[in-house]
Amino acid sequence: MTRINRILDIEPCRDLVAYMSHGGGQALESARLVEPGAIIDTLLRSGLRGRGGAGFPTATKWASVAANSSSTEPTPVVVNGAEGEPSTFKDRAILRSNPYRVLEGALIACHVVRSDVLVVALKRSFEQEAERVLAALAEMRDAGWLRQIDPRVVSGPGHYLFGEETALLEVIDERQPFPRVTPPWRRGISTDDSDSMTPGELANASDGEGSPALVNNVETFANVALIVRHGPEWFRQVGTKDSPGTIVCTVVGDVMTSGVGEFAMGTPLSEIIESLGSGARPDRRIIGVLPGASGAIVAEADLGVPLTHEAFRAIGSGLGSAGFMCIDDSHRLLDIAFGVARFLSVESCGQCMPCKDDGLAVAAVLRAAIDGTAPDDAVEQISARLDTIADGARCSLAVQHQTVLRSMLDDLAGSINATLAAADAPAVDDEALETPASLAPLQDITDGVATYDESQQSKQPDWSFDARDSQAYPAQLLQDVPCVSEPPDSRVDLPVGAGDA
Repeated sequence: MTRINRILDIEPCRDLVAYMSHGGGQALESARLVEPGAIIDTLLRSGLRGRGGAGFPTATKWASVAANSSSTEPTPVVVNGAEGEPSTFKDRAILRSNPYRVLEGALIACHVVRSDVLVVALKRSFEQEAERVLAALAEMRDAGWLRQIDPRVVSGPGHYLFGEETALLEVIDERQPFPRVTPPWRRGISTDDSDSMTPGELANASDGEGSPALVNNVETFANVALIVRHGPEWFRQVGTKDSPGTIVCTVVGDVMTSGVGEFAMGTPLSEIIESLGSGARPDRRIIGVLPGASGAIVAEADLGVPLTHEAFRAIGSGLGSAGFMCIDDSHRLLDIAFGVARFLSVESCGQCMPCKDDGLAVAAVLRAAIDGTAPDDAVEQISARLDTIADGARCSLAVQHQTVLRSMLDDLAGSINATLAAADAPAVDDEALETPASLAPLQDITDGVATYDESQQSKQPDWSFDARDSQAYPAQLLQDVPCVSEPPDSRVDLPVGAGDA
């Protein structure tokens, strides 16, 4: 399958002048000449769906935010660049390649919701991406693109939940990444410093007061710039009716090479794996694919599934952020299940007790099964915990845990029983290029080799890296501890008079 280069440039765009020489800025200029409703209508006709994971219609989100905007407070536009889904590297690849297109899309959003506040949120470990974004914003400021808009780059912690929309807003407000109950379109970023330590009030607010926030993924904003420039019909030239356009994919795991590439929506997953991963390792076959830690495992029989939200839903999985961890027949399903359970139970914040309690219990049973010490009713215990793990959940993490583990449950019974019956548990192949059993966020992909955040394996459920877990949950330990951004954190100050440009 031929790769496409709409969002992911073949060669990195070196500066704003180079971006403008290829039509950059035309979308922003034309957007500022029309009413916001015209831009929302353009996005509606394009069929663009968010590229952050859920696939929510972009026009619907923008219309909701615009309809709930405050007449007295700004509606912040937030670029979610806190990429942390295991097996996903596409947003960082986009920012490294061309941050200008992403920021142009975000500036168009500022026009649509009449905002003068723009925030780009990145993990503090994303130093290369932050450098590119800050440089691009400075160039745009000098070129007069920003007008009255006040941009800021915020660097946050490495926790998985930092990428969740409401948790992201909490971090921008200098609180810990604990998801809220109220969605971003009901409650955005606090503008009152005295309110900076009131997570309970913000999480449970139901009066609709305050300004909403428009939060979109890096890839989504890049698509916005292209759609406004070229039109919805151009966008729909590739993809499917319900999932139009392209999607930037990441392939890692038990493949010959790891990589990131852009493809038309509707391309079969097997072709993506072959194109980016060069197929399975010698004398091995891929028996399943994990779409990060968010969707049910894609079985070997379903590897031809088209990359659309509706096709993945039809097989009981989810497209997510199009990051695919390939698993070959050198691995036991038991080890994969434990890797997922450990990752999600550790990253749970503990605000919702079933999520943390049941998640840790599932991981403990799977760990015992690996050690050959699981109880006879191990599968029944896991199933019972999965039944209640999402009770009262305020974010999707518990549902993810439930979904991914349930997709393995039938096969896990045989795997656990075989382990208990064996004198010695079969070892996972030590020659694996990358081990899916050790689920962790990607650090980089260089020359076809993926590297992972090795510290994930020593992270405790209380989010510390101490030798022993405190047995307290992050929501208990950190609720009153400010989450202060560390460098690179910078506000791009406007020069005097630049607001009239």
